[in-house]
Amino acid sequence: MSDVRVAVVGASGRMGRAIVRLARETSGVEIVCAIAATEVGADVGELAGIGRTGVVVAQDLAGIAAARANVAIDFSGPAATVALAGLAENAGFAIVSGTTGLDDASRAALDRASSRVPVLWEANMSAGVHLLADLVRRAVAAAGPGFDIEIVEAHHRLKVDAPSGTALLLADAAREARAATKLVHGREGRPGARDATEIGMHAVRGGDVVGDHSVHLLGDGERIELTHRATNRDVFARGALRVAAWIAGKPAGRYRMIDVLG
Repeated sequence: MSDVRVAVVGASGRMGRAIVRLARETSGVEIVCAIAATEVGADVGELAGIGRTGVVVAQDLAGIAAARANVAIDFSGPAATVALAGLAENAGFAIVSGTTGLDDASRAALDRASSRVPVLWEANMSAGVHLLADLVRRAVAAAGPGFDIEIVEAHHRLKVDAPSGTALLLADAAREARAATKLVHGREGRPGARDATEIGMHAVRGGDVVGDHSVHLLGDGERIELTHRATNRDVFARGALRVAAWIAGKPAGRYRMIDVLG
């Protein structure tokens, strides 16, 4: 029996399938449960293109406890994340969530669950993105108020939320270094001259872009551009599996990717 028994919530989606596929390459990790709203009854291994695994996609989150999973990796939707958090409190499994577009209810549910189980939520599971956030924090602090901040992100045409969770993560990093700022989402018409307190947020959607994020620091006569580009989703799936292996057995509480990276 593997040390880390993983339930994948959102198993029929692109991220869920990537996690199932790459789990075979992750030592000590086993997929024991698959939950999704679609492809119910299908073998999750066949969905992921690795052949039959004997783990069948189900709709009921109660299957996580029945499978004796000790970590749930969640790439679903806000409503499912709320239900998952409530179940984890009672069943005692850890939560690793990369679900974006969370509302206040979803965040509150994860906070409640963290009083009894370990919880890690990140908008992006890529180590490179969190390195970028650290660089943004340092660059904004060093550049000072003479540099304006604009964040541009691009994703595939099917992405339903904007700005991306990663863009918001980067904005938070910038605001840690420059507190008196406000987010401005796009511009149109005659918005007037740019205010020095603005952080511009711009979302591009189209094609099959996995995820591009750029932070522009624009000064007089010069500019700095910090960019991360993901070329496939495997980087996020590998990150989530790394977190799952790390968080299993940890004390209850809220964790961040920076804790995993040390």
